[in-house]
Amino acid sequence: MSKFPTRLWPLFFFMTTALLLADEGYQEARQLTESGRILPLQELLQVIQAEQSGRVLEVEFEHEDGLYLYEIEILDKQGAVWEFKVDAASGEILKRELED
Repeated sequence: MSKFPTRLWPLFFFMTTALLLADEGYQEARQLTESGRILPLQELLQVIQAEQSGRVLEVEFEHEDGLYLYEIEILDKQGAVWEFKVDAASGEILKRELED
């Protein structure tokens, strides 16, 4: 069995992230990232992965109460799903919760 080439991980990550964000918020998130108003999703995912390792299941971009937020679900090695709410501008984790 061949391994996935390490040099292709950034491309794979970008492609899967783009698919996860394929809803109406994707274009807005992209524009806000390019303008510097929010942090790149890849950077925020690194922060979350430092808190909770696992596979990203879902990413949602929201504008709520004047804040741009990412809601991110992570599947850990034990099969538990964690939900994170992250301030997209500062990178601060606002909520970390085990899903029922």
